[in-house]
Amino acid sequence: MINMNSHELNYLVYRYLHESGFTHTAFTFGYEAALSKSTIDGNLVPPGALITFVQKGIQYLELEANLSTNASDIDEDFSFIQPIDLITKNVYELQQMIKEKKQNAHKAKKREKSKGSREHEQEHSREKEKEHSREKEKEHAKEREKETEQEYVREREKERQHVREREKKSEIEIHQEKEKQTRDKERELEREKVEREKDKVKQKEKKNEDLSDIRREEDKIRVKHEENLTTEIGPEPMEIDNNSASLSSIIPSSDVTVLEGHSSEVFVCAWSPTGSLLASGSGDSTARIWTVGDGPCSSNSQKGLLNVVVLKHYRGRTNDKSKDVTTLDWNGEGTLLATGSYDGQARIWSKDGELVSTLTKHKGPIFSLKWNKKGDYLLSGSVDKTAIVWDIKTGEWKQQFEFHAAPTLDVDWRNNVSFATCSTDNMIYVCKVGENRPVKTLWGHQGEVNAIKWDPTGSLLASCSDDSTAKIWSMKQDTCLHDLKEHTKEIYTIRWSPTGPGTNNPNQPLMLASASFDSTIKLWDVETGSLLHSLVAHG
Repeated sequence: MINMNSHELNYLVYRYLHESGFTHTAFTFGYEAALSKSTIDGNLVPPGALITFVQKGIQYLELEANLSTNASDIDEDFSFIQPIDLITKNVYELQQMIKEKKQNAHKAKKREKSKGSREHEQEHSREKEKEHSREKEKEHAKEREKETEQEYVREREKERQHVREREKKSEIEIHQEKEKQTRDKERELEREKVEREKDKVKQKEKKNEDLSDIRREEDKIRVKHEENLTTEIGPEPMEIDNNSASLSSIIPSSDVTVLEGHSSEVFVCAWSPTGSLLASGSGDSTARIWTVGDGPCSSNSQKGLLNVVVLKHYRGRTNDKSKDVTTLDWNGEGTLLATGSYDGQARIWSKDGELVSTLTKHKGPIFSLKWNKKGDYLLSGSVDKTAIVWDIKTGEWKQQFEFHAAPTLDVDWRNNVSFATCSTDNMIYVCKVGENRPVKTLWGHQGEVNAIKWDPTGSLLASCSDDSTAKIWSMKQDTCLHDLKEHTKEIYTIRWSPTGPGTNNPNQPLMLASASFDSTIKLWDVETGSLLHSLVAHG
């Protein structure tokens, strides 16, 4: 065992005082201990040597107090001993103190663990209740949002119907007023004629003119009366369109075939690109495929009922308004018909009326459906503000585009992988399958954009809006190429002429037709953006 003498201890105390800043005390202690005569080499003594010795002594006492305990518990036992305890108590007292404190700590830990377990169970139960409550709130919110969107769509349709009814009623009243004015003029002229004839008879009686004079006077009266009728109550001038080169005509009823079968309003119809099939969609929750034979309509009517296939969109109730068929489109080969309805589902049917697949992803009514030219993708636009591209081979959705901030009203393919969408948020987006952002954003309309249509080459896009304008856009610039402003009310639909590049009439100029609630159809020169014709025969 190594021993330390008093001289070595005095030197360690001296170094401690000197290193702690007690300079005078260290000098006095060193002088009295005669450390100047010491043979200890101070360079071999490390700083803080006294503290190190004291700490090691304490550690030794700790080890001695725990010799009878498990080695794995020694580190934990040290936490129960204070330095003052090591100095003031013997080993037996230290062991007893450690044992008591360990028992108390163990009991406290068991109580804490039991309490923590109960609190954890209560917290877990509360979290479950909160999660269940949040799920219910989300479901209610989704249901409310869906009901709100459907209500918005119905209200919009009602408003447009009311506008059309008011306009029609107003036009009927104007026509009735004109007829009344015409009848009043005729009666007034008739009274004037009678008065003039009476005056003439009186004059003839007074002057006793001969018969020839009387006859000449009557002839004058009759001629004058006819001139007045021609001038004052002649036929009402026809509204002449100076720009129009064609005359409208009314189709006689003998040349019309009426297809009867739907029990509610018919929203949409479309001819098959091949054959003589006509598809129609109605508010009676059905679509129908009519086979219209060749030859004059009158001969078809005489043959009796036409062949028709009914595509039912319901199971049971026939008056379910959520199944209204709002849009439909044939594929390029005329073999498949796609329908969209208020329930947010798109359905694909064979031309024989067999349901091929049901496409479910939208959360609101579908307003527009379009096949691409290749026929492998179907594009749909919905009130849920999204457009979806469907893979026909798998019957699953390939990509959902969520760019609009309001219901999507129309969609149209540019080519087999690129398309455009428009919405009530006044925006138009050009998108591409596989891209997560719009290829181009077209902004300029100040009202809801009702319809969009690519030209035959896919280089120009036409749009029409509630702001009473139609616009022509080019993919080469961000602003519209032409702003067509001749309409006075909302424009509901547009169509390109089958002329120009990409058509069967490439040598004829391309034109755009727009139809509006102002009861006119306007034809536009695409090259200059000028108005070519205004067709005003509709009342």
